[in-house]
Amino acid sequence: MIPTNRRDFLKAGLAATAASTISLPLATQAATAATPAAKNAIPRWRGFNLMAFFSAFSSNSQYGDQMLKESDLQWIRDWGFDYVRLPFDYWFFVEGTWRETRHMALDEIRNIDERALERMDRAVELCAQYGLHVTVNMHRAPGYCINGWEREPFNLFKDAQAEDAFAFFWDLLARRYRGYSREQLSFNLVNEAPNVGEKMSRQDYRRVMLRGQRIIHDISPDRIVIIDGTGVGREVVLNLLDEPVAQAFHAYDPFRLTHYKATWVGENADWPVPQWPYANEDGSYSGAKELAIQFAPWAELVRQGIGVHCGEFGCYRYTPHKVFLPWMEEVLSLLKQHDIGFALWNFRGDFGVLDSKRSDVNYEDWHGHQLDRELLTLMQRY
Repeated sequence: MIPTNRRDFLKAGLAATAASTISLPLATQAATAATPAAKNAIPRWRGFNLMAFFSAFSSNSQYGDQMLKESDLQWIRDWGFDYVRLPFDYWFFVEGTWRETRHMALDEIRNIDERALERMDRAVELCAQYGLHVTVNMHRAPGYCINGWEREPFNLFKDAQAEDAFAFFWDLLARRYRGYSREQLSFNLVNEAPNVGEKMSRQDYRRVMLRGQRIIHDISPDRIVIIDGTGVGREVVLNLLDEPVAQAFHAYDPFRLTHYKATWVGENADWPVPQWPYANEDGSYSGAKELAIQFAPWAELVRQGIGVHCGEFGCYRYTPHKVFLPWMEEVLSLLKQHDIGFALWNFRGDFGVLDSKRSDVNYEDWHGHQLDRELLTLMQRY
């Protein structure tokens, strides 16, 4: 059947791309890697996630005052990167009793803490000052968060009150930062959308994302608006292909490799020490070919003129360095091949280039910090 619209055409393209990638021998795939990629509809930003506003309940000594460090921004710029993703927890910006009760009261959710927002203002201003594009990302949204959804008093995708609060915050931020150009600032509407299922349908996600996009574009028509893929940032959102949004994915597969011994992912004491290529439980291996297949749908989006970015990727500090780096190089190579930018999770911390606390790295002293020079040099090459 001949596709009748862009969505059908893209679906056909995704299937063809995946099929061709599966069928190509590895040597042929390596040869075709030199083929020039399609031009991404958004810039190929390269940089890091910074965690000053990440979670209202995390004890983050690096950003206890919720202020970005100018030295971090200077180093990011001087090392050749141009991008910061700034995930935020909306609870920070609510003046209410949640700090005592650890519960968000519905009647307080629009009580804005102006002092907290001024700290966000300063972060955005500093990124612009250092020539770094900043994507403001709602990591915890009213009614949804990948980390601790149960803390929310409602469901963003099912409850009108939650959706209205989501719209309220994006209207607030769009107006607040309307003076920044599209080259300086973009918005990422919600972090790591859940799996499609009982708590959210595909149509629910489309409705909520379009509401946020339209609010922003009514205020700043040329603002780049990014939506995360469903399935925790793994799946292309097919029913938003014809809308004026870019899409983002997160590259954390194989998950037992990237999140080895991560305390927040549940029972993992019996996970084997990962290797690369990754040894699956059935005796097979996942390596470069399997990564290429996972990236194929996102590469097809780029080819079809849709903006794509990799908003997060990396490995937790217990993944052996000798495993992490070759996996990382495969990911970076694919991203460059397909003209897709990236943001490492994170800059300083357990996934980062600074102060990751890995036990198997020969760190370089960098102004009192521990620098993983090997990781940094690898990232700089791509």
